[in-house]
Amino acid sequence: MTMLDDRTTAAAWPAAYPQGYAVVDVETTGLARDDRIVSAAVYRLDAQGNVEDHWYTLVNPERDPGPVWIHGLTSDVLEGAPLFAEVATEFSQRLDGRVLVAHNAMFDWSMIAREYARAECTAPVRQRLCTIALAKELALPLPNLKLESLAAHFGVVQRRAHNALDDARVLAEAFRPSLHTAAERGVRLPLLECRPLTEWAAAPAPRIGRQATSSAYRSGSWRPSRKRPPCPYPNPGRYESDKPLKQGMRVAFSGDTSVDRELLEDRAVEAGLHVATSVSRLTSLLVTNDPDAATSKTIKAKSFGTPILDEAAFTHLLRDVAPAEDSADG
Repeated sequence: MTMLDDRTTAAAWPAAYPQGYAVVDVETTGLARDDRIVSAAVYRLDAQGNVEDHWYTLVNPERDPGPVWIHGLTSDVLEGAPLFAEVATEFSQRLDGRVLVAHNAMFDWSMIAREYARAECTAPVRQRLCTIALAKELALPLPNLKLESLAAHFGVVQRRAHNALDDARVLAEAFRPSLHTAAERGVRLPLLECRPLTEWAAAPAPRIGRQATSSAYRSGSWRPSRKRPPCPYPNPGRYESDKPLKQGMRVAFSGDTSVDRELLEDRAVEAGLHVATSVSRLTSLLVTNDPDAATSKTIKAKSFGTPILDEAAFTHLLRDVAPAEDSADG
């Protein structure tokens, strides 16, 4: 197969495709809905995926930085960084009128939307495109759905994994050939709507150096607890070791968790998983930090042969949830 080259791109390009993209990566203090962005990067691309410019900023999360061993950003580094509200205008200029592109776009968009909600404004972006979903649409022969695998497929060198600027660069370089392949095959891009949040923060977040707590979340929440809608995806079956989670999987929780249980369950729901209140033969996965505890859920899970993971492994997998077979990025 011959890729569209620069001489034929303008004439052959699908008219229905977007006119510009904003490839985004954010690093965060965690995965829960009250976690914060600590750094953000945007590569602006034209209609054919060519880089126009790029932008990067640190962000003071007003709380502990979370997994420093992943993103490398300490409290000392972030304390002098601007608040999100102080960079929201420039961030908006980078997003305005473009399709937001990210690897596991639902996660990046949800974190960005919440930061805009706290700043009492909305992001000027109406659609998102998940490169995981696009890779599946193109049936790329990847060993897994991680960014490093997508980069390796297109020969893109990843220099600093989990650095927002380098991850955005890598994704921008991998997105262009993906986009051209889609255009050549006449593939409809898996675009989804970006719905801004309209709930504003009712109380200030804990200052940097103080970890947010579940009690603070409940008393000063900017997004109160609500009844969860039913999972829209079919159950794809049990979780398989060394493979990603998939939307529609039924996940049950047992025992204490380091992240507030409600937040952890909400994060699972937002990733497209079904949170089950009990364990049955249909349960895809049980999450527990004490698999030897004689609880009804662990006993049933062992009797059914249900896979069991601890909280740390589960939250890591939440960053790369595979789309359901009949959906885009969830």
